[in-house]
Amino acid sequence: MSPSAQQALIRVVLPVPLRREFDYLCSQPLPEAGCRVRVPFGNRTLVGLVLSHPQTTELDPARIKPVTAVIDNTPVLNEADRKLLAWATQYYLHPPGEVYFQALPTLLRKGEEAGYRPVESWHALEGDNSSLNRAIKQREAYELLQHTPMTPGELGARGVTSATLNALAKKGLAEKRESLPARTHWRGKVTINEDAKPRLTTEQALAVSVLQQANRFSPFLLEGITGSGKTEVYLQAMEPVLKAGKQVLVMVPEIGLTPQTIARFQRRFPLPVCTLHSAMNERERLDAWLACQDGSAAIVIGTRSALLTPFDQLGLIIIDEEHDSSFKQQDGFRYHARDLALLRAHQLNIPILLGSATPSFESLHNAAAGKYQLLTLSQRPGTATVAEHLLLDSRHVQLEAGLSPQLQQLMAEELGKGNQVMLFLNRRGYAPVLLCHDCGWLADCERCDAHYTWHKNGNRLHCHHCDHQRPRPPQCPQCGSSKLVGTGLGTEQVEQALAMLFPQYNVIRIDRDNTRRKGSFEQHLEGIRAGKYQILLGTQMLAKGHHFPDVTLVAMLDVDGALFAGDFRAAERLAQLYIQVAGRAGRASKPGRVVLQTHHPDHALLQDLANQGYRHFAHTALEERRQAGLPPYSYQALFRCQATQGEACREFLVPLAQQLAPALPASVLCLGPFSARMERKAGQYRYQMLLQANSRRELASACRHALAIADSLPAARKVRWSLDIDPQELW
Repeated sequence: MSPSAQQALIRVVLPVPLRREFDYLCSQPLPEAGCRVRVPFGNRTLVGLVLSHPQTTELDPARIKPVTAVIDNTPVLNEADRKLLAWATQYYLHPPGEVYFQALPTLLRKGEEAGYRPVESWHALEGDNSSLNRAIKQREAYELLQHTPMTPGELGARGVTSATLNALAKKGLAEKRESLPARTHWRGKVTINEDAKPRLTTEQALAVSVLQQANRFSPFLLEGITGSGKTEVYLQAMEPVLKAGKQVLVMVPEIGLTPQTIARFQRRFPLPVCTLHSAMNERERLDAWLACQDGSAAIVIGTRSALLTPFDQLGLIIIDEEHDSSFKQQDGFRYHARDLALLRAHQLNIPILLGSATPSFESLHNAAAGKYQLLTLSQRPGTATVAEHLLLDSRHVQLEAGLSPQLQQLMAEELGKGNQVMLFLNRRGYAPVLLCHDCGWLADCERCDAHYTWHKNGNRLHCHHCDHQRPRPPQCPQCGSSKLVGTGLGTEQVEQALAMLFPQYNVIRIDRDNTRRKGSFEQHLEGIRAGKYQILLGTQMLAKGHHFPDVTLVAMLDVDGALFAGDFRAAERLAQLYIQVAGRAGRASKPGRVVLQTHHPDHALLQDLANQGYRHFAHTALEERRQAGLPPYSYQALFRCQATQGEACREFLVPLAQQLAPALPASVLCLGPFSARMERKAGQYRYQMLLQANSRRELASACRHALAIADSLPAARKVRWSLDIDPQELW
């Protein structure tokens, strides 16, 4: 069918979970590709994104509906952005509308104008101000405004109320005006704070020299031990890019690391620095998105989703802690920001730098294959030295809240010298299990195949899997006994024990339970740096990226469970965590020690890490992966399925596997379906089926065939299912 002369076809994507595009009729002139339109969809009106202007369609002319409204005059996503998202749609086999709309801020998804919100500001007016002689507050406000116009927020911070401003307005001495934010023109005005530059080590200088000469697509892997100065290499690699008037995207794994990163970048470059992360409100997010798109932002620091933001002229991508699992989206559009960043750099023909003290096995494999250029920082600058590693055998000794006598002695020695000590335990609460001492009853979550964690603070039971909470029962619900005891170790219990063992020192616990209040995490960090606390106890929040110059002893407690986990990536993650935690010790001029307390001191992984380091461990583990045919030497896709009844999951996945198997070549494995290790979570039974192949092409073909079968199965409507390409973890 061909459209009429007055109307033409447009093809749009909609934010719906359907793997297809949609055709509509639109009056001339047609909106460009990348513009938004409002269209009817069923009994709703949705915001859609125009992809193309097809000449014909296979649909019945009577079924094609007209566009309700055109929202944009110019595209919100340019051709390069759409090309990236089109590739992602094909690779991750995800509904296109959900992929494209992932790149838009929430307000644009709702159809709001793609423009800055006008800023309100108060301005002083000329006039007779003699009436202010007796109105002190009004006079002070008037004098402030005479110096410079100010926003209501800025005035409020100075103690000026709206009543005072309205009084000035009534007297004709002030008025409120609205104006769009002025676009920052930073290009051609780039200055570098040379005073902030430290002296580079030989390795740093070599890395900077190589990076500054890169002016086309070149993937670099910067493997630098913790404290070796990777951030300084980032900063100096950015200089020629910014001086050329191009933008830089710096991706970080967590929002918690963002404030200190921003401060350091702003000290070096007095340029517009923009942040993008999930804690921003909708308006802040849109304004930051616009600043990236129109080029007002010179440096963009953001978490995973920042990769999908449009840029005016992007010149360099830096991914800090590239190994971090938070770069992989675990629901909805399950993309890996690191992998998509490499594609984006390739499409834009710009360099990309991946940095980590513990590179992912995929990145190390690519470096060994010559796909990445490897840059190494093996030394800490200045007088800082690499920490000494110790394995403490905790067998046959009396532990006090998980602390062995040897560890207590080491702590006492360092604290006596005026140093700080850090203890790492990745388990919140007082005890991971509450049980009855008389009958053996366990406090199990009603919605998960898991135990409640007992939080003594608040005397509550909390399931860390589904977030369900309930008061701790006063007695056993099974036998009536009051002898309910906690078993296992949590940060609350260790904190209590430390206060008794070392009463003369201040202890600070940092985990998600005591950092929920806005700004509390930063306050705790400031207290640590100021020397207010001598013993630091925390979960993974405390392990990453922080610089504490007085910490000379770091100890990891109770990590033995990770040595025998079922996930083939567990050893890699434990090794990365160990090295990251170890990196907090001895970062300044003081020598440091790293202690891993274990019941398995002879375990090959621990021995390899403590004696040979991460690189040697990774080389050995990669060889094991090669022999087993596991990623990165093969490629995987995971079908996940969940429902309120386990039988519903099996009714979907078993026929899927049975119908798929005859169509698969011998080189593609289909494993499962099988239940998750925690079969029931938050009231949902969970099952999965794994596909594995030696080539991406064969895997993609198998997945497309599986999707066609899945869409045709009646049981698909009774379950929630998804496909995860390159899964980073099994359920």
